[in-house]
Amino acid sequence: MNILILDDEPLELEQLEFLVHLHFPTWKIYKAIYGTEAIELAQSMLEKDSFQLALMDIKLPGRNGLEVAAKMKSLMPDLEIIIISAFQNFDYAKQSIHLKVLDYLVKPVIERELVEALQTFLKTRPEYENYTEVVRSVIQVVKEQYKEPLRLALIAESFHINVSYLSRLFREEVGVNFSDFLLNYRIENAKKLLIQNRNWSILRVAEECGFNSQHYFSNAFKKIVRCTPKEYRNRKVV
Repeated sequence: MNILILDDEPLELEQLEFLVHLHFPTWKIYKAIYGTEAIELAQSMLEKDSFQLALMDIKLPGRNGLEVAAKMKSLMPDLEIIIISAFQNFDYAKQSIHLKVLDYLVKPVIERELVEALQTFLKTRPEYENYTEVVRSVIQVVKEQYKEPLRLALIAESFHINVSYLSRLFREEVGVNFSDFLLNYRIENAKKLLIQNRNWSILRVAEECGFNSQHYFSNAFKKIVRCTPKEYRNRKVV
């Protein structure tokens, strides 16, 4: 599934990306700071695919976010839009209703409210997370037990399912294999802890996220995030 995030504040843009990936790690996220950039992304996307959902700010340099939303809807009629704005303005809300946006969230974004809005999207468009019950159960195990040593073989055994079958089914439905899904989920949680707990050592963050060594954690983090955990913390925390 493809999702577009449009916001002219880089920190807000990255925070939204982080929150979406934390709860929906398989979604492919595209980011834009300017409205024209978002429209160009949509036009290029039309050649092979489309966006299913867009999170969009209203106050943008140059072009009003609602104008961009209207243009995006004309390009992709099935696109669902969630407006995210610092302004509780009746005219904006009225225009949003006219555009039939899915939700209107006010900054600063509360994680619970964002997740609820994304879950609402999935209820209206269940085909974008149409996992079988067993795959949903495996994902739930990861979310609840990612801090613990997890092996697909043991999960399969607890579900009384052949591990080869479960491995193949998971990859077919989620798009990545189980070990990569688990690793990315742990890294997303590590990013959150590095920001929220500046006084924690890198080793403690690693252990809290299920890594059995700081060396492996740092290497995996750098491979995925393109910087070390320390560099990420210093860059994100002011």
